[in-house]
Amino acid sequence: MTAPRLVLDTNVLLSALLFRGGSISWLRAAWQSEAVRPLASRDTTAELIRVLCYPKFRLTDDEREDLLGDYLPWCESVAVPDSIEVPDCRDPFDLPFLELALAAKADALVTGDRDLLVLAEMFAVPILTPAAIRDRMHDPTN
Repeated sequence: MTAPRLVLDTNVLLSALLFRGGSISWLRAAWQSEAVRPLASRDTTAELIRVLCYPKFRLTDDEREDLLGDYLPWCESVAVPDSIEVPDCRDPFDLPFLELALAAKADALVTGDRDLLVLAEMFAVPILTPAAIRDRMHDPTN
């Protein structure tokens, strides 16, 4: 069985990378054990790097590099064409994740963001919470 190919939004990634005891920490182990295959594009990677530089995280350059090293080597890189069309979304920072999910034909876009979750009914790729994807992984008939 192949690992599900997932687009992980920035907040999900931050939770998995920064909060080792948090409710999403299982996801880091899942990609590092190749139980899931994270997908990344130029724009989603740039967004992650931008957010890791926020002063509130108080990360040094070395810490940011270590966190990226705990994620990027497991990613499948996807080139997203300029012509891809996605539904309107209230937050323009969410568009690259929608575009990546469509371009890559992802198995799911994983997010806790309400602006993305409200698009689930009309989007070609399943938009799921981290809890929902975990449930699906533990019970594939779900």
